[in-house]
Amino acid sequence: MAGRIRQADVDEVKARTNIADIIGERVALKPAGVGALKGLCPFHDERSPSFNVRPQAGFYHCFGCGESGDVYSFLRAMDHMTFTEAVERLAGRIGYSLHYEDGGAAPETAGRSRLYAANAAAADFFRAQLATPEAETARRFLGERGFDAGAAAHFGVGYAPRGWSGMLNALRAEGYPEDVLSAAGLVSQGQRGVYDRFRGRVVWPIRDVTGQVLGFGARRLYDDDNGPKYLNTPETTIYKKAQVLYGLDLAKRTVSREHRVVVVEGYTDVMACHLAGVTTAIATCGTAFGSDHISVLRRVMGDDSAAGEVVFTFDPDAAGQKAALRAFADAKRFNAQTYVATGPEGLDPCDLRLQRGDGAVRALVEAKVPMVEFVLDQRISGFDLASVEGRVGALRSAAPVVGELRDPLLQPEYVRVLARRLGMDTEDVRREVERAARGGSRTPDATKPAEALSGETARVTIASLPRSAEVALERDALMGFLQFGHRLDTDLVSRAVGFPFRHQALDAVRQAIASAPDRQRVGWAMEAVTSIREPYRSLGGELLAADFPALTDDAAVSSTTDLARHLIRRALETEKSELLGAIQRVPPDSTDGRSIRIRLREIDRERARITDEA
Repeated sequence: MAGRIRQADVDEVKARTNIADIIGERVALKPAGVGALKGLCPFHDERSPSFNVRPQAGFYHCFGCGESGDVYSFLRAMDHMTFTEAVERLAGRIGYSLHYEDGGAAPETAGRSRLYAANAAAADFFRAQLATPEAETARRFLGERGFDAGAAAHFGVGYAPRGWSGMLNALRAEGYPEDVLSAAGLVSQGQRGVYDRFRGRVVWPIRDVTGQVLGFGARRLYDDDNGPKYLNTPETTIYKKAQVLYGLDLAKRTVSREHRVVVVEGYTDVMACHLAGVTTAIATCGTAFGSDHISVLRRVMGDDSAAGEVVFTFDPDAAGQKAALRAFADAKRFNAQTYVATGPEGLDPCDLRLQRGDGAVRALVEAKVPMVEFVLDQRISGFDLASVEGRVGALRSAAPVVGELRDPLLQPEYVRVLARRLGMDTEDVRREVERAARGGSRTPDATKPAEALSGETARVTIASLPRSAEVALERDALMGFLQFGHRLDTDLVSRAVGFPFRHQALDAVRQAIASAPDRQRVGWAMEAVTSIREPYRSLGGELLAADFPALTDDAAVSSTTDLARHLIRRALETEKSELLGAIQRVPPDSTDGRSIRIRLREIDRERARITDEA
């Protein structure tokens, strides 16, 4: 492995590089006196330019934020590179061969520049081919997904012709030998020689954070193509699929500025998100999201605090749920908070934009839920929470998730969240979480019901709901809210649906009602039902259409109002029970003790007021 770059080479590369050329690719520079250029600072927002560049000195300085340095520090800050990567990039730009402390030139580094150049030439070839008559199928493929010529140009999308040597011949003519094309993964070896790896496909260039083309992803277009639907560049010296993220070159500045990234599942999803205004979207390239991807993102995000956000989009089906669980296993490596967003009716961002517009894509991301909650829902899904055995099994399945949380403030909060979801005593849940954190819990899979193990969740219907008083209360209340919400007191309903329900499926319906922006508007209930996450959407439809147990509309409104009050009283009683347990564990004269007693008195007054209103 090569050692450190020789200092003489570091100095020579810097001396041969005009810093104004490098900075000028990102900042519009104008003359500002003798030997100086000025522009808007790329490191902070400003109205008047205070960023000065001195080409002769190879130096920049911002009088607004104080950032300063040389060409290497500029590249490291802007492109999130290491020092060695910055030197190697500039050396490749000027065609300079670097030498390392262990002696001689590094053949891998010397060869890297040729691979980058070959990939860049291939990207130009594919992009030009998209305008040819043969590429009509590719243009139609893109158009049917909402991408016009401008979108294709923005993302560098191209077309690989159907022949065996179109790209090979074009790059040979530019002076690229077969061994370089093979090392870049652009050609494959056959019995009669090499041939184009990508043929008859839509092609996306995959770039690193500096914008250099590392490889390609290609989608099959023709029925007679027996190859895989998606084909990527094989592993090469510069293309490591476990480390590359499609779209990061376009997203990096916004990701770095906003400390937020949206992880989607495909090339067209990235395109749809960016065109819809979600310009922090990226995707993996033919592999699952893993630890190396996290390392790349953390470097770009500046992930040194909990202020950032990582939003994963997954299909709400079994495969998507498994992908989310895999991501959760690695997500703890982020300092940023992690979330999950699932599209309505299983639509991915590309289809969502096509069917419902750009606003729906933005709404998808904003409707994210914490990944911990999503995983907890998956762990307890399928258990009958109306039975003692079901609640205990769900607790044993979910406790390890909470036990693994590192944040000392988040863990106790999620203990309470889990206790409310299960309808169990907070102290019992806390003890099980602590036991799981010590490694003493049962293996979660051993406690899962058969349908959870199979990765499939049966469709929930009104008929399949458990027969218990608690479930009946939640079922009838939701039925009334959906059917008569426009005639109910808005504040009362908001309070009633503001507390988690004990049955998993009914709680999913509750969340949709709670999220409805205007329950007085015509058609709100239908929209609420369509927003319910699968596999519970059909249950919401049943609740909206079922016969409410009342003789008249007025009676139904009155009955639903009583049910809403009952839900509020139940939530207050649950909170009171938790507080009565908590007050036993704190000194009576402590601040916590006094706060608990005050809240207990408030609960009693709220219960009395709710009862008086009845």
